[in-house]
Formats: sequence, structure tokens, C-alpha cells
Amino acid sequence: MEEKKQRAPLISVEHCSFAYEGAEAPAVRDVSLSLQQGEFLAVLGRNGSGKSTLAKLLNALYLPTEGRVLVNGMDTADEARLWDIRQCVGMVFQNPDNQIVATMVEEDVAFGLENMGVPTEEIRPRVQEALHAVGLEAFAQSAPHMLSGGQKQRVAVAGVLAMKPRVLVLDESTAMLDPMGRRDVFSTVRRLNREEGISVVWITHFMEEAAQADRVLAMQDGAIKMEGAPRVLFSQVERLREIGLDVPAAAALAHALRQAGVDIPEGILTPEEMVEAVCRLHWNA
Repeated sequence: MEEKKQRAPLISVEHCSFAYEGAEAPAVRDVSLSLQQGEFLAVLGRNGSGKSTLAKLLNALYLPTEGRVLVNGMDTADEARLWDIRQCVGMVFQNPDNQIVATMVEEDVAFGLENMGVPTEEIRPRVQEALHAVGLEAFAQSAPHMLSGGQKQRVAVAGVLAMKPRVLVLDESTAMLDPMGRRDVFSTVRRLNREEGISVVWITHFMEEAAQADRVLAMQDGAIKMEGAPRVLFSQVERLREIGLDVPAAAALAHALRQAGVDIPEGILTPEEMVEAVCRLHWNA
């Protein structure tokens, strides 16, 4: 019995649709997906594809107009379990400035804990642990507005981590950051996933980020159009382009070379893999 419970998905989305009031078409249409413990799931889609609406369905910020969402077995439509659901699934949004509420970093990280009614003696160690997890211990007493964009976003991640969620949902959380800030935030979240076993739903339009996920979903017009491991999904270059998406640069180059008759293997995702494939061609020539 216990073994079956462990295999159950942390999040299960079952034939969900969601329509905004007055909209001609639903923003999410008959979506079904699951998220396992420790999984890193990337969600891709153009603006208006429904990916941000889907994110908000995962922790009951929105409730489906059809279907249901289960979080650790709890139905998001059950108001009595709302607090438990949002403690299980933490959200980090696009603009870090909109999430900062205090004048000191450690106070900002503590804000959610105070609202949860966590005993005062527990708050400080949980704040310190969260700041350590995102590499910002040295900035505990800094003013958030003095930090870089990437550091602010890591403060937002720490604020969610302090509440000890089992799932992190990040909705375009690197979109407003410079390349260095994007790398810092992504590497922090990927490390938390690998080392702490926190499940991640990473919503992005950066293909190189999605390429590092365990699984990728591609959305269009509110529906999931493609799904698979990165190497499988990004090998389908033409199909992705049909739904308005690109692929990592190395995958695009590999596809172009194959189209030109060059014997380049499928599944290439990184520049390093591209270099290795070209060098192998040279050695075998």
C-alpha cells in the first residue's frame, strides 16, 4: 500500500480547461499531465499559449472550469485544503520586484512564515536555511532594492523555500533577467531539484533552459501539442516550428546539417555535443 502511495504523482491534472470571463475561447483546453516526486518539468509555449494559466491552476490560484487538479491527493477545488495545497506548491513569478514586500532580505524571506503562523523560534533557522540554499546568506541584512535582478529572484525563491514546499512552479522567472542572472537562478533551482529532491515546473521561452529538464511540454492555443524528453522533443525541429517554437541553437545547427546531407546524429542539444559530433566526422573522414 505504501509503495503505491509513493508512486502516485505529486500533481495530477485531469482533463482541465479554464476560461477567463468574457473570453471567446478557453485559455487552457482539456490538459492532462502529471508531475512525479523529484521531476524537473519544463513547459514551453508562445505568449497566449496557456502556460501561465496552467501554472496558476497548479496551486489553486485559478480553479478549472472543467476537470480537476490534484496536489498530493488534494483537490484544488477543496477550499478546506487550500492552505495545505499552497504550502505544498510554491510559486515564483516573472518580476521579482512585485514579490518583495520587506526592506531587508531576511525579513522578506520570513514574511510567508509569519503569515503561516510559524512559531517565532522556528522562523530564523528556516530563513537562514533558505538563504543558504540559494547562496545569499551574506545578504541577509541587505536592502532588496540594492540587489541585482538575479539576486532578487533568488530572494523570491528563498521566500518560497522557507515554507518547505514539495513543488516549485516558476512562471517565466528568468524572463526579465540578464544572461548572468538567468544562469544564477536556473542553476540554483536545478541544484535544489537534484540535491533536495524538490519537484520543479519551469515555465520558460528559453530553449537552452528547457533542454536541461527531465521532460518538456510544448503548448499551443491552450493545449499540450508535444511532450517528451528534451533529446526526443527537440529533434522534431519542423514540428516545433509549426507551433511557433524554436529549438536550442546546437539542435537547430544539427538539423540544418542533416538537411544538407551531413551525417550528424539526432539528439544533439549542446554546443559541446555539436563539437564532438563534428570532430568525429573529421576523424572518420
